[in-house]
Amino acid sequence: MGGTDPAGPVLDRDEVDRALARLGAEHEAIETSLLALQDHAGRRLLEGAELTGVTRERWATAEASITLLWTYFDAYAGALRTAREIRARRRWSSREDLVELTELLRGESVTVAGAATATANVPGPQGGAGRLSESFSLAGLVDRMNDLYATSLDMVVAADAVWSALPARIDLLAAELQRTRRLAHSVGVRPGEHPSGDDLERITRTLARLREEVVSDPLAFWVPAQGSSAPGGGRPDTTVYDREARALEEVRREIDAVLGVRQDAEQRLIKLRDLLSRADRTLAEARTARGEVLAKIAATEVPVVSGPPTVLQEQLATAAEYRRQAQWHRLSPLLDSLEQKAEDELLRARESLTAVTAPLAVRAELRGRLDAYKAKVARHGLAEDPLLVERYDAARRMLWSAPCDLRVAEQAVLRFQRAAAELLGSARVPPQGGPQDGDVGGES
Repeated sequence: MGGTDPAGPVLDRDEVDRALARLGAEHEAIETSLLALQDHAGRRLLEGAELTGVTRERWATAEASITLLWTYFDAYAGALRTAREIRARRRWSSREDLVELTELLRGESVTVAGAATATANVPGPQGGAGRLSESFSLAGLVDRMNDLYATSLDMVVAADAVWSALPARIDLLAAELQRTRRLAHSVGVRPGEHPSGDDLERITRTLARLREEVVSDPLAFWVPAQGSSAPGGGRPDTTVYDREARALEEVRREIDAVLGVRQDAEQRLIKLRDLLSRADRTLAEARTARGEVLAKIAATEVPVVSGPPTVLQEQLATAAEYRRQAQWHRLSPLLDSLEQKAEDELLRARESLTAVTAPLAVRAELRGRLDAYKAKVARHGLAEDPLLVERYDAARRMLWSAPCDLRVAEQAVLRFQRAAAELLGSARVPPQGGPQDGDVGGES
């Protein structure tokens, strides 16, 4: 839609003809634009929709503007038709004709009757009641039509853009939501039983409400472009949609994790049983070793070995029951907890075995040290030395008798070492650490 030249002196015939040609082109452009607006999909949707909120208010204004546009266009077309008729009276227009044409083409010669009612809902200086008619120049009338067309088209395009973008996306997300809900139900993720089930219910309600609001009030979800004057400049506001899409994605990840539990639950349960069984066997071995230590080692403290915790077996039975009942959402956190506890229990059992067998390890170390020194003196031809034989036999009787006093036995080994060192010409024997209460040795 275009504009016309401002008022000026009396036009000559050539100027009149050029003005009529220009106005005729504008008439066609305006008519094309109005028909396109009339046939716009967004306008047809607005006309048939049950609107609410800001969209209902702006559509009431836009409808009045579109009605007024056609009223102005009819007046514009009538003035153009009159001008053409005056110009067609004679081939060479008289001065009176030219004066009349100049006034018609450039003066405020177009009167629009009944404008007071038509402009009641239209913003701008023409809005409101109080006048039965309005007068325009053709240029002023075109400017007015341009303003009304731009505001009406902006509203129609914005509503259509929201309707074209959001409902379809909401429907796709809702379809994905339904698939996720069915999958969640199959793995026991239900409202009131699992947080993700509650999230799915909330997302369902939010999407239903969002779609209803988008359909009835699309302009509430429109963000105009800053600094843009073009009709429809802006974008749909997808903030709520994007938030719920992210929430659904988080739920899907949670359900994928639950599905992973379903797929490997049996293997994880087998591994748990194996871990707890190894822990039980290790504790049993520790209890047996403790009895052996108490029988073979004297004057030492041996830690008590506790039995396996029954709570882990109870939780393992609960996990197996969850698997039988397909309660994957409950099984998942229980398995995670049990796996850590089972690893800790096996470590505790191994530490108990190490602690109770420490005296046997000390005795074994003393036996090895004694035999190593005996072999050393034998290589030097001193195996038959009476002092060495005496001290070796004394140390050996202590180490191979039960119960064995480790402190006394260690002193006997040290005496043999010193005697061997003196005979071998050694100045001194490096100090050796003896067994102390609470020492921890290796497993036997």
